[in-house]
Amino acid sequence: MRKSTATSQDIPQDRAASGWVTIRRVLPYLWPAGEGWVKRRVVGAFLMLVAAKIVSVSTPFLYKGAVDALAGEAPDTGTLLGLTAVGLTVAYGVARLGTVAFQELRDVIFVRVGQRALRKLALETFTHIHRLSLRYHITRKTGGLSRIIERGVKGVDFLLRFMLFSIGPLLLELLMVAVIFAVLFGFSYMAVVVIVISLYVAFTFKVTEWRVKLRREMNDQDTDANQKAIDSLLNYETVKYFNAEGREAARYDRAMQHYEVAAVKTGQSLSFLNAGQAFLITTGLVIVMSMAAMGVQRGTLTVGDFVMVNAYMIQITMPLNFLGTVYREIRQALVDMGEMFGLLGQPAEVVDKPGAPALVVQGGTVAFDQVEFGYDAARPILKGISLTVPAGHKVALVGPSGSGKSTIGRLMFRFYDVNGGAIRIDGQDLRDVTQGSIHAQIGVVPQDTVLFNDTVRYNIAYGRADATQDEIVAAARAAKIHDFIMSLPDGYDTTVGERGLKLSGGEKQRVGIARTLLKNPPILILDEATSALDTQTERDIQDSLREMGQGRTVITIAHRLSTIADADQIVVLEAGEIVERGTHDDLLARGGRYAAMWARQSAEEDEPLAAE
Repeated sequence: MRKSTATSQDIPQDRAASGWVTIRRVLPYLWPAGEGWVKRRVVGAFLMLVAAKIVSVSTPFLYKGAVDALAGEAPDTGTLLGLTAVGLTVAYGVARLGTVAFQELRDVIFVRVGQRALRKLALETFTHIHRLSLRYHITRKTGGLSRIIERGVKGVDFLLRFMLFSIGPLLLELLMVAVIFAVLFGFSYMAVVVIVISLYVAFTFKVTEWRVKLRREMNDQDTDANQKAIDSLLNYETVKYFNAEGREAARYDRAMQHYEVAAVKTGQSLSFLNAGQAFLITTGLVIVMSMAAMGVQRGTLTVGDFVMVNAYMIQITMPLNFLGTVYREIRQALVDMGEMFGLLGQPAEVVDKPGAPALVVQGGTVAFDQVEFGYDAARPILKGISLTVPAGHKVALVGPSGSGKSTIGRLMFRFYDVNGGAIRIDGQDLRDVTQGSIHAQIGVVPQDTVLFNDTVRYNIAYGRADATQDEIVAAARAAKIHDFIMSLPDGYDTTVGERGLKLSGGEKQRVGIARTLLKNPPILILDEATSALDTQTERDIQDSLREMGQGRTVITIAHRLSTIADADQIVVLEAGEIVERGTHDDLLARGGRYAAMWARQSAEEDEPLAAE
């Protein structure tokens, strides 16, 4: 479904700030098709709401009757109910208690609907984020993204609790009070109430719209400051390496300074709004009470009528004060929700075709047919690559940085779709099959293995969620990391820390290899899989990877040429084109680019030995 885009910077401001668009997005979660129990609860909550307001507007009548009875006047209310002043007072108390009781029943009935809506919306957002392309994620700031989601979910929670059960009931109560004033006291009373409320609402809306712009600016500065803080903490070691604590603190302080300026403007505008609201409400209260006081002096109204008018004005004045706060928060929540729904509206760049079948791997032959691709249209990365990797063969991709080696791996995993040509596995174009089935059939060991902040067992088992402990241990043994894990105080239950920072680079890499071994896919992509390992460990793991590659199609992206000398075919890339291909011996005999790279690396490896 197409929705608005991700942030107020990405789309026109009028659409980002459109409260009605956002409200319409929320309504299906409260009235879902095919879920009768949800609709019954919504209807039940609405009935409790109406009952609470009917009881609420009846309480001033009982108050008036008690006052008139005590003042010695003939109370119509008391005569009608056959109650004394004490009885009317008790009835007044029971009515007030009934109002609260109906309100609480309303909340009890509705709470499951509200929490269910929040859960479904949070799940939809989380799922959609994972569907977005790698291009989107590498251009977004994680801190800012998480803040948008956090504020958006809180905004939905606020909208459900306050708009449905504060604004709606208040409007109903205002309508009832206006009708009562017109019937009992005349249209002049109703006119004053309607005019004052209209002025109050117009003033509140006008000032709040102005404050929304200030709020948006404050949100942007808050997001920026939060992103800088998270980015700095994630790069804690880099900050230490360059003695940049002061620089990072100054950078964060500058961001917080901008937030401070925006927050001060927001706070000052709030004071102005509160003062204006108080003036309008107090003016209306004084006018109506003065009219009632003159009515009592003329004898057209009783003291009980005066008290009843006061009770009604107080009864609507307090919610009106609350209305100002609630409207401001609702409007601000709508801005926050608009950003989150904009995130939901961000279209996925890579999508499955309708009715796309799953990829069926019969042998694992991978074919690149005139593949063209560029992250930016003005800067092509791959320029008509044609390459076939037979089933069960090992092909190595080598070349200088920026030649397109890692891009080929990303295209195979369908992080992106090719701009031209096609990539096929056993004759099936990757664009014609589901992404999930591609991901299930390909295993990747990246150059930089990132781990979850969980246990070693969890991170290895991520390769296959239903793996047994014995299978996890077997994968760890094959990756030459079991002994290290057992040396840890908590063994496989050891927590690895944020992004695996408690482990060394080689240990993280071995955990990544173990979870790919556990996945046991028919096609492997090894992207500098042993680059972070020492020479001895690298040789051990190369043996494990070689064994794992038996009978599987393996594409190895390598910088260290000694690790791929046994490949069935070595492909040399340069500037997005294949410049050489062949076996290790053939390429050395040819004396071309590969031979030059081999000679250069051999010389570099010999230099440390000579120094020793």
